[in-house]
Amino acid sequence: MPIDPVCGMTVNEPSSYTSDYRGTRFHFCSAHCVERFEQKPEKYPESHDAQINDEALYTCPMHPEIKESGPGACPKCGMSLEPLMPAVKADAPEYTCPMHPEIIQNQPGSCPKCGMALEPMIATEDEEDQELTDMSRRFWVSLILSLPLVFITMGELFFQSSLFHWSWRPYLELTLATPVVLWAGATFFQRGWASVVNRSLNMFTLIALGTGVAYVYSVVAVIFPQIFPAAFKSPEGVVAVYFEAAAVITMLVLLGQVLELRARHQTGSAIRALLGLAPKIAMIIQEDGTAKEIPLSHVKVNDLLRVRPGDKIPVDGILIEGSSTVDESMITGEPMAVKNGEGDSVTAATINQTGAFSMRAERVRADTLLS
Repeated sequence: MPIDPVCGMTVNEPSSYTSDYRGTRFHFCSAHCVERFEQKPEKYPESHDAQINDEALYTCPMHPEIKESGPGACPKCGMSLEPLMPAVKADAPEYTCPMHPEIIQNQPGSCPKCGMALEPMIATEDEEDQELTDMSRRFWVSLILSLPLVFITMGELFFQSSLFHWSWRPYLELTLATPVVLWAGATFFQRGWASVVNRSLNMFTLIALGTGVAYVYSVVAVIFPQIFPAAFKSPEGVVAVYFEAAAVITMLVLLGQVLELRARHQTGSAIRALLGLAPKIAMIIQEDGTAKEIPLSHVKVNDLLRVRPGDKIPVDGILIEGSSTVDESMITGEPMAVKNGEGDSVTAATINQTGAFSMRAERVRADTLLS
């Protein structure tokens, strides 16, 4: 009998609830399961396994009627054969925006509203944070260039010296400020523009507007000072520029972004440490009553599992046979073990202590309390 890939229940044939995916017909116990399956069929292991046969076939881009069981050259035109079906990873992570959690995508990228880098909704074991690395690099470059820029522009307030009254000083300021505003601060202009296009104004709108106006005004003042009225000029005939303001604002906002990303990264590290508490395998009870070790990712809702003394509980579920004491301190903080009997709920990653028991899986993978 076929198994419902969503809830794991046995389906009596013929079933009126079916759905076709990648050339395979799946049977379901209810319309609700059909709807959940058709929303994201690739997340269910059965549908992923069903496409293995298709993925094993290779075809020619020019002659699709050519199908081979492995890679090679097309017998008609000699082109390299390509996989018939692209590989789809089961339980592909979803990404969301820290500022707009309603934005959800199935691949990394930028938020269409504010331009911030999307983050995985479920923490993974990947330690690298590309956005933190990029922002840190931009911050250090902006800091190195902004410090001499501030000294040049503000030094005359503290030192009475002709050193700060060069005729070509505005050009030096322009040279120092341009990489800071246009390269280090480029991400703020991208996010600011995205916020305007999507009518979702935010702090990046203000940052881009403020630094952009100060920089453009100053560039025009340096290159075309003659277009400004006399009221805009000093007694020496020089138009005031604001390169240091644009550069310092960019540098300070980058510092804030680095601190924020570092804090989020440390939080992610703590979450990854929690994920490391989850067991990697589970003992599934087969139809003949024997137990078999399987990867945790293969456990489905309603599977019967056996938990031995000292084992970590693999998924959230209900204890259906036996009794034991369970160390739930990683969830509750309570050091005393809790006695559990038939009908009690058990939680993934808590530790079974004294007795063996059987349980029925209720929440698996991303649906568990630990996740």
